[in-house]
Amino acid sequence: MSESHGVLKRRQLLSGALALMGTVAVPAFAADKKVKPGTNAALIVVDVQNCFIDGGTLPVKGGAEVVPVINKLAGSFENIIVTQDWHTAGHASFASTHSGKKPFDSVKLGYGQQVLWPDHCVQGTDDAALNKDLKLPTAQLIIRKGYHKDVDSYSAFVEADQKTPTGLAGYLKARGIKTVFVTGLATDFCVAWTALDARKAGFATYVIEDATRAIDLNGSLAAAWKQMQAKGVKRIQSSDIA
Repeated sequence: MSESHGVLKRRQLLSGALALMGTVAVPAFAADKKVKPGTNAALIVVDVQNCFIDGGTLPVKGGAEVVPVINKLAGSFENIIVTQDWHTAGHASFASTHSGKKPFDSVKLGYGQQVLWPDHCVQGTDDAALNKDLKLPTAQLIIRKGYHKDVDSYSAFVEADQKTPTGLAGYLKARGIKTVFVTGLATDFCVAWTALDARKAGFATYVIEDATRAIDLNGSLAAAWKQMQAKGVKRIQSSDIA
């Protein structure tokens, strides 16, 4: 596959995934006052791993730039949850698992269409490790996702089959958490899916925009924001946190 054809193919597949999320247009949310997280709030740090940072196997452009922003935010939160993509070797979402398929092709699995990715975030590898510069002193829990060999997982709450919970919603509710603030990689995929599922689970949900970075191909970022906002996800900046 030529580079230009690969980019086009990726754009088509990403557009299809976002179409499933919806593209309802609503105005952007802006904080009109500082937001102070209390004891019933949690910061969710999504997939800030070597594989998604420049030099990794599936990098998000500018991914490393979220690290100092998240580190600064951490001081405002008593509760922090970290997610970690944690694939088995030979995972069903890897193109290398499917004969004749290339990264960003698509196949139908038992739960629906699956975009095929380069091998990435394989359990126990340095590629799957959390970025070494993350400093999260009040982090209490790591949610590993994508470790079921036959099911991919974007959201921190529910796997891609839309029925297998990670247990995060129950954990947060048992801890009395009412509000979550989502950061990490990538805005238009794992961050967006996490935020949407947080709303579905009943949590007040904020995405801290400058603490995320996106893939942003063919309008994917704008489409993700429209869907999140339509579902009541609030879009803020790190400077909006007291």
